[in-house]
Amino acid sequence: MPHVILEYSKNVTQTGDISAVCGALFDALSAHPAFTDPKAIKIRATQVDHFQIGSEPHSFVHATLLLLHGRDEATRANINQTILAVLEDAFADVGSLSVLDRAIDPATYAKRVL
Repeated sequence: MPHVILEYSKNVTQTGDISAVCGALFDALSAHPAFTDPKAIKIRATQVDHFQIGSEPHSFVHATLLLLHGRDEATRANINQTILAVLEDAFADVGSLSVLDRAIDPATYAKRVL
């Protein structure tokens, strides 16, 4: 853990480098004291071709942070702010930047890693 899922409007790629942002997020989370094993960090990004938002400029990047259940609110807020800072550095001209954290229940989470 954690997983960070980026969703971004197609027009963001005109001025931003999504691959570089994924790398910057990985580096920022690897350095965060809440995470001791960088091998557990997963970053992925999905372009959204069709969307409607009310803000101008008409562009967005949204990060969903998935964490195993049990992190306190202050830790989650700090991690969210870390992610938002990376997004702000990379996407100064994007209309909407947001981060939402969600808890993963370890009792029902399944995975396989080679």
